[in-house]
Amino acid sequence: MAKGTIKQILLITDGCSNQGDDPVAMAALAKEQGITVNVIGVMDQDTIDEQGMQEIEGIAMASGGVNQVVYAQQLSHTVQMVTRKAMTQTLQGVINKELQQILGSSSSMEDLPPDKRGEVMEVVDELGETVELEVLILVDTSASMKHKLPTVKEALLDLSLSLNARMGDNRFGVFVFPGKRKDVEKVLDWTPKLESLTSIFPKLTTGGITPTGPAIREALTYFKKKRSLRSLISRDEQYIEESGM
Repeated sequence: MAKGTIKQILLITDGCSNQGDDPVAMAALAKEQGITVNVIGVMDQDTIDEQGMQEIEGIAMASGGVNQVVYAQQLSHTVQMVTRKAMTQTLQGVINKELQQILGSSSSMEDLPPDKRGEVMEVVDELGETVELEVLILVDTSASMKHKLPTVKEALLDLSLSLNARMGDNRFGVFVFPGKRKDVEKVLDWTPKLESLTSIFPKLTTGGITPTGPAIREALTYFKKKRSLRSLISRDEQYIEESGM
């Protein structure tokens, strides 16, 4: 099968959106574009209220992503687990589609004999180690997240170490919401190295609003911009080859 690239948005928040687009609608739009939105809700001693919980589950469900609510001290393990689980889920979905084309529309992995299913899962595991991965991370910087940001930074550095042990290429980008001057602000352009977050996080300011929907919308626009640039470059390369330059 064609390897392609797995595209994920990783949303880290501790509450409910209160400004701009409906984040569940934005997550459904992400699914249409082949991008899953995985959501991690961060708690302290308190709990996330019911409205916030419904939103977290709704965003993940609308995009075919994974959601998890955790205490801040478990964040590092959870960020890695959610990212990997979502990769596996995406790959299983792709393989199920291919099986349906080969075996018929009603077939899926569960219909295979146990030994064949085991072989398919080996393929999924192997692809999980070699497929290209793009993760756009959205970090809630509303006022209630202020004392959780150092934990978020450590969790993302651990994620970088974990994913860089894979054979496949990884690219990360980071947006925060709200930003200093606008609702959503890019703090890290696409890079294989999340380590540069170390210098960025201490400078982040926190604000009162939580514009989760606009943050997801901005992330989708950013993925599109990247694709447009890539297609432009590939066209230039093709021209160079054909002209013998």
